[in-house]
Amino acid sequence: MAAPPVLTPIVAPGLRVLFVGINPGLRSAATGHNFAGHGNRFWATLHAAGFTPRRLAPEEDALLPSFGLGLVNLVDRPTRAASELSRDELVAGGAALERTARSYAPRLVAMVGVTAYRVAFARPRAAMGLQAEPLGGRPVWILPNPSGLNAHYTPADLARAYAEARAHAGSLSG
Repeated sequence: MAAPPVLTPIVAPGLRVLFVGINPGLRSAATGHNFAGHGNRFWATLHAAGFTPRRLAPEEDALLPSFGLGLVNLVDRPTRAASELSRDELVAGGAALERTARSYAPRLVAMVGVTAYRVAFARPRAAMGLQAEPLGGRPVWILPNPSGLNAHYTPADLARAYAEARAHAGSLSG
C-alpha cells in the first residue's frame, strides 16, 4: 500500500493551469507547503509572470484555485534533490498524473522540469514549451524548474517562460 502524499494535491474543476512539481523538497515536506525551499523561485515567478496579483507565500498554496491554478507533484516522496528519484517512481507518477489531468481537465498542464518529464513519459527529446503529445487529453507545457539549484534560468528568464504558458492557457477554451 502506498504511503499518503506528504503534500495534499491542490486541484479543483475548471483550472486554467495545473502546475506539476517533480517532488517535494525536504523543507516543503517539513512545512507541509509546496515550493517552500529558501532558494525556490516558484512563488516569485508566478507573480512576475502574471498568474497571481501578488507574491504568495508557500503557506498560502491553498489559495491557488482562487486564481484558476492547481498544483500536484509527479512523485510524493520528498528528497533533497529530484535526481534521487528512480525511473520507476517517475513513470508511476506519470501514470497518476495522466489520471489527474483526465479527471480535472485543466486548460493546460504545466510541468516544471523537463528532465523528469522526459523520463516519466519516455520522451527523451522533449524540450521546453508546448508539447505535441497531450496528457490525459490536455495540452502540456514544459517550464523550467524554479529551484534555486537551476541556475541556468535567471528570475527574468523564468518570468518570461511562465508568462508564455499563461498566455497560451488564456488562448485555450475552458
